Amino acid sequence: MLFRKRPDGLRRPLAVTASAALAVVAATLPLSTPAVAADPAATGDTTVTVNANAGLGTVSSTALGANTAIWDSYMNDPQVASLYKAAGIGALRYPGGSYSDIYHWVDNTAPGGYVAPGTDFDAFMGTVKASGAQPILIANYGSGTAQEAADWVRYANVTKAYGAKYWEIGNEIYGNGVYGSGWENDVHADKTPDQYAREVKAYAAAMKAVDPTVKIGAVLTMPGNWPDGLVAAGDTGDWNHTVLAAVAHDIDFVSVHWYPNTNNGDQSLAAVQQLPGELREVRNLVNQYAGADSANIGIAMTEVNSNSGGGAFTSHPNGLFAAEAVITALENGVFTVDWWDTHNGAGAITTVGGETDYGDMGMLSNGSCSGSVCEPAVNTPFAPYYGIKALGALSDPGDSMVASGTSGSEVSSHAVLRANGDLSVLLLNKSSSAEHTVDLRYQGFTAGSSAPSVQRWAPGGNGLVDATGTATSSSATLAPYSITVLTMHPKSGTGSSAATVGTPGAPRTTSVGAGTVTLGWPATTGAVDRYEVYEQLGTTIQLLGSSTGTSATLYNLPPGSRHTVNVLARDQAGRLSRPSVPLTFTTGTPGDSTCTVSYQVTTGWGNGFVSNVVVSNLGPADINGWTLDFDWPSTGQSVASWWNADITGTGQHVRVTNGQYNARLAPNGGNSVDFGFVGGNNGANPSPTVFRLNGTVCRTVI
Repeated sequence: MLFRKRPDGLRRPLAVTASAALAVVAATLPLSTPAVAADPAATGDTTVTVNANAGLGTVSSTALGANTAIWDSYMNDPQVASLYKAAGIGALRYPGGSYSDIYHWVDNTAPGGYVAPGTDFDAFMGTVKASGAQPILIANYGSGTAQEAADWVRYANVTKAYGAKYWEIGNEIYGNGVYGSGWENDVHADKTPDQYAREVKAYAAAMKAVDPTVKIGAVLTMPGNWPDGLVAAGDTGDWNHTVLAAVAHDIDFVSVHWYPNTNNGDQSLAAVQQLPGELREVRNLVNQYAGADSANIGIAMTEVNSNSGGGAFTSHPNGLFAAEAVITALENGVFTVDWWDTHNGAGAITTVGGETDYGDMGMLSNGSCSGSVCEPAVNTPFAPYYGIKALGALSDPGDSMVASGTSGSEVSSHAVLRANGDLSVLLLNKSSSAEHTVDLRYQGFTAGSSAPSVQRWAPGGNGLVDATGTATSSSATLAPYSITVLTMHPKSGTGSSAATVGTPGAPRTTSVGAGTVTLGWPATTGAVDRYEVYEQLGTTIQLLGSSTGTSATLYNLPPGSRHTVNVLARDQAGRLSRPSVPLTFTTGTPGDSTCTVSYQVTTGWGNGFVSNVVVSNLGPADINGWTLDFDWPSTGQSVASWWNADITGTGQHVRVTNGQYNARLAPNGGNSVDFGFVGGNNGANPSPTVFRLNGTVCRTVI
């Protein structure tokens, strides 16, 4: 990220078998969920459902993060470290966005930029230690070298024993001008993604030669955002595919940035629904190129804010956005989300919901002025700080995020099963004017009789305040534009904390077919009666099967279908453990199908793309007149125009019929027909997984 802003317009029935003694055919098993108590009668306008058996992952120690910058003279104030600690911020990124690609750590200089006094690396590490956080360091790619980065690792982890674990190679290097817009410094004569990939391999080798324990991160573009999908003149692929094809086995994480660049707070909150799909595409890309190594490659969102140039930054809507965006990213597999940034500076002064918005992208005031209007005292928290602090109140590192959902569009919910068995639920009212009363319902958790603790942040309040006594474990009233965090103790003897078995290890696929998938997972502790595999279906789960061993094969899955599962252990008394971390997989298509379809995106520009499709008939019968049906994986995908066929669509379903001159498909692959279209995407643009030619599921060719 630049000091203040970047150029406008850039962001824009199943069976299970096991190796152990027990094998269960799920055709004989009811598709069910663990027993739940009857719910009380609903009294509110919105129902919130939490399922403590549907795990979304573990909260990492680096989950909540912030960017710091060497041009920020207040970055190492003792008060800042205290504020970080109070909010639960566990990761600090340095030396500051685009400045990273002009920064030389050894003499604390940034030619062409401003370096504030007292912002050198050792001073920064003092703040890291004081706040109990971990550093995320950006090695200078733009004007640095692999040797300079290796020397920094040596100084940090050998000379000073700081134990700096996470190192990115450059900042937004795709912004070096290769796609026409350039804000990122890059002195390399070759500015292609191929050159970046070559350098990442060199940096990783040099840095790990000094300290093999460091984790190296490569910069990717966020799917569905500029310049995702663009192929520069002379290149053979876009940034993400080119980079990952070369470095997937050399890196430990990938880094993406997300700025939805909306016009107001309501639009920013609505844009968060794009994140799950976009992050799923990042993971799919990593899976595609890293193969078995993919499980060891994390996703970091090292910059996020609602906007990158102008908009409501310090007022209440951006605090709600901060909470919603950060926790949504964490629930979708990100191990750190780092807010841009700690201090920034006053910009355009506006009034939002009756409060002054200083146009400052920082989470804390730096006391600057815009015209005659000045910010409050230095280090006064702005709304994003309180949004992130609410997430600190929701969870601690090691807690398990679990599925939750609401019946109303103006209320969102997020839930965490704490290490001690407590359940915390965050309720966010996205309406600026309407109060909402929610009924809370639980699966896999029974609340005790004591009143929950309540923390709330609402307009007019002085940050996150204790509101215990204003809600029960079954009902809460949410003020407009508010965040409420409830924490309930479990009823004695219930829930996963009462189980005598531990949490199963992370499941992995060992083979994936068109209708079968084999899973394996590390054994857990305690006397396990059996392991059970559950599929997440929103806030409900269905039992796919059980086994006494640590592997299972799932049969009769639809081809090209996506599934998210958890493994839970059941003890001898019948109590379920906590859910494992989730595993998402997509089945293949039939290898022996009588037709094939090749679907290729030939070019893209963030929110649009061109696709080419080739269809072949491998069967013995001649086809004269055909239809091809498929479904978009994402609600934001559409077809705008087409050629060599006729295309119609209803919702996410697309039907293609032959054109005037390509109705015949000869048997046994005697010929192929192709057609194409221009499409649009609001968010991620994943490829369809299943194509049906005259009703037959085809083998999809990549």
